[in-house]
Amino acid sequence: MAIVRIVPTGTANLASVEAAFRRLGARPLVCEDPAEIEAAPHVMLPGVGAFGASMARLAARGLDRALRARIAADRPTMAICVGHQLLFAESEESPGVAGLGILPAAIGRFPADVRCPQFGWNEIEVGEDALLLEEGWAYFANSYRATEAPGWRIATAEHGGRFIAAMERGKVIGCQFHPELSGAYGAALLSRWLELS
Repeated sequence: MAIVRIVPTGTANLASVEAAFRRLGARPLVCEDPAEIEAAPHVMLPGVGAFGASMARLAARGLDRALRARIAADRPTMAICVGHQLLFAESEESPGVAGLGILPAAIGRFPADVRCPQFGWNEIEVGEDALLLEEGWAYFANSYRATEAPGWRIATAEHGGRFIAAMERGKVIGCQFHPELSGAYGAALLSRWLELS
């Protein structure tokens, strides 16, 4: 049975994330021990809420350093929603707050002429070089998004212009959408990720 350590970020939707993994036969464990997070076979970084508050919680517990180290070592790591945004250097949502800096790019707000937040299903389009990401429909709940992910394989969606719906590099995946709320499409992605070692 795969064990998935889940990093709490304050207002993360832990119940639905845990339920999604249990449905796949995995064992989710909420964990705030930096050493365990760095070394664990699989780690999920979820998030719902503000970029700044989530980053502050990670930094206060030394989890920021642990996450950077495991991602640098290419250990299976998945980040979703605000967790995905934390992989970037900064966000317009929380000026002056540094993210994990895995990507040297910024998160911005959706344009003023589209519904914000974006709530609901949106179509995912995937580049030809994707390994784990596939085309389909996924559930989003977000006001901010990335528009570039240098050095990563990407999937995009449309809402006020193209934005990064998901990205992958090695064994690390960032999803702006919620795979745990995305039915069979999301379950299949989680299952493929759990097969990584």
